Amino acid sequence: MDTAVKRFGRLFVFVLALAVGAAAGWLVFVGAADGSLARLLGIVLAIGVAVAVGRLGANVAGSVFAPYNVAEVGVEGPISRDGGSSVPMQPGSTPADAIVEQMERADADGNVDALVVRLNTPGGEVVPSDDIRNAAEKFEGPTVAYATDTCASGGYWIASGCDRIFARDGSIVGSIGVVGSRPNASGLMEKLGLSYEQFTAGEYKDAGVPLKEMEEKDREYLQGIVDGYYDEFVERVTDGRDLDEDEVRDTEARVYLGEDAKDLGLVDELGTRDAVDDYLESELGTGVETREFEPQRGLASRVRFGAQSLAFAFGAGLANAVGADDIGFEFT
Repeated sequence: MDTAVKRFGRLFVFVLALAVGAAAGWLVFVGAADGSLARLLGIVLAIGVAVAVGRLGANVAGSVFAPYNVAEVGVEGPISRDGGSSVPMQPGSTPADAIVEQMERADADGNVDALVVRLNTPGGEVVPSDDIRNAAEKFEGPTVAYATDTCASGGYWIASGCDRIFARDGSIVGSIGVVGSRPNASGLMEKLGLSYEQFTAGEYKDAGVPLKEMEEKDREYLQGIVDGYYDEFVERVTDGRDLDEDEVRDTEARVYLGEDAKDLGLVDELGTRDAVDDYLESELGTGVETREFEPQRGLASRVRFGAQSLAFAFGAGLANAVGADDIGFEFT
């Protein structure tokens, strides 16, 4: 529906509701009033009824003639399942599940015709990144990835699943690669005179445990997992960007500024957020009004999020970096 028509519809419904409320209030409270004081009180009550019904009408008008036709969802900071960070002094970000939920709400909203995924992320965990990409791919309508400062690794995994990718001239784009890391505390254990013993069933159950020196067979095993993720990453980019596999592998996980990324086919267009709106206007054939979809957080969630951010500021999460089972694979 054209945005001008929506504006007129909202105004019409609001004015109609206001008029109905005023008329009803007048008949009930003023028309039947006896005496000047009663009439004055009736007028006050009639105005209150008119305002209440007008507000109700405005809410109905906002639902029927929504003032937006494009949804924008932001992916900010490191990508993880719960939005936390294991790095001290590094704040958390929006949980991947919450981002997926925002995209699904946008897709279910009958007023939304297109989706903009705003990306400013260095990457993060593999599966949460894939979940966000899948949600963008399932959206019924044009999808645009808009890279602001950084769209790297897991961020680019997500972007390559959108119909179009926009970036700024100074945006950092790419890093098509995977990293798997684990701390090695075996030297520290030796200095402290401590030894490591663990009972496992299965040859590779303790592969990557940081309290022992890594054996070559464990290293090959874990490298195989990283290589598998990398092959999948390359395949996703190849399919999403219509590039040759060799072209993607030749990037060697480098990052590129916007113009170079465009020359390599990693980005479609360079420009500001206005350029995204211009593109969507041409795609939709009408004016664009955007609503940003944000996580639905209750009071308990907001308190928890604030406490979590404070904890990260004091270095919480350091223990996770040296935990006995800490080995992960990320797009970074």
